[in-house]
Amino acid sequence: MSIPSIATHKPVVSCKCSAYLDWLQMLSGACLVLFMWAHLFLVSSVIIGPGVMNAIGHFFESTGMAQVGGPVIFLVFLSHFVLAARKIPFTSKEQGVMLANAKRMRHSDTWLWVVQAVTAMIILIMGAIHMWVVLTDLPITAQKSAARVQNGWWMLFYLLLLPMVELHVGIGFYRIMMKWGVIDSKGRFGFKKKENLLTAVMISIGVITLLRFWFLAIK
Repeated sequence: MSIPSIATHKPVVSCKCSAYLDWLQMLSGACLVLFMWAHLFLVSSVIIGPGVMNAIGHFFESTGMAQVGGPVIFLVFLSHFVLAARKIPFTSKEQGVMLANAKRMRHSDTWLWVVQAVTAMIILIMGAIHMWVVLTDLPITAQKSAARVQNGWWMLFYLLLLPMVELHVGIGFYRIMMKWGVIDSKGRFGFKKKENLLTAVMISIGVITLLRFWFLAIK
């Protein structure tokens, strides 16, 4: 069963080209899903201790993975958004059509697409800010991260960005599994429940990590 799409009067692209672009969007999305989960677990190492996070940060810095991998992830991030933007409604007219179709279809997966579109716009801005701040202040350390979180509005910034990212990633993972045929229409409800639980766990880990940074003593 395919995920329902929402007509928004976007320019028509040849079927063959559109299929290739859809595959690139899906592959870039899959890479970002894996990256975001790995990123969350690596940063949450501060819960064990600042020394653990610093050791991981030093490893990525000394091997050049932070200097090279950061810009690469940023390019994948922008490429994925450009590919997805083909189907995202930007004008008020398109947004009206999207909401009208979602209400008329009364399909839960359609509303998931709406959530993905909304969170994508938020992540584009906030995610770019986060990556710029981090990549222009290498190396990554627990003390630097803690200082940033404890500096006024950054805590609120991450408390908003965290659920947006995890919702977007969770829904994206579910849709990829559907499109690749890993789960069928009969198993999608059970899989969706498990994915919702996974998203809740990820958000919980993220909140605990932010609290650890908030209360971490800065030398």
